[in-house]
Amino acid sequence: MKKIKLLALFLLLMNLLHAQKSNSYDLTFNHAALSVKEVNISADFYMNVLNLKEITNRTKMDGIRWFSLGDNKELHLISTIKENFTINKAIHLALTTPNFDDFIITLDKFNIMYSDWPGAAHKINIRADGIKQVFFQDPDGYWIEVNSAAQKQ
Repeated sequence: MKKIKLLALFLLLMNLLHAQKSNSYDLTFNHAALSVKEVNISADFYMNVLNLKEITNRTKMDGIRWFSLGDNKELHLISTIKENFTINKAIHLALTTPNFDDFIITLDKFNIMYSDWPGAAHKINIRADGIKQVFFQDPDGYWIEVNSAAQKQ
């Protein structure tokens, strides 16, 4: 049932984004929010492994921490909801870096297991367009993709 609701929400968002071409909504991406078990453990991961900068949590609520994704985009970590959630690799946060090879060294330094899309450990996926990708999970099991799309081709 939760998967059906998630799919319905996704389709609604896609329709709204498509609708902006024919109306004046001008929707743009603002933030992603992840439900986490322990906000401080997750925050440590996003600060130290991904080097995201923590920003002010304007809700002022305990159990919530915000991080900048650049260009006024944000990631919100929320530990106030205690319901279970289902995670799979197709639902992931994708980030890009012009320093892809250096980032792989950081994953190795923190002993974070990464894989290509099929799941082969410590393998880099190379898309048909030549973009490199790796996939790994945060402390709550959310999938993260880091790719080389930001590198000058």
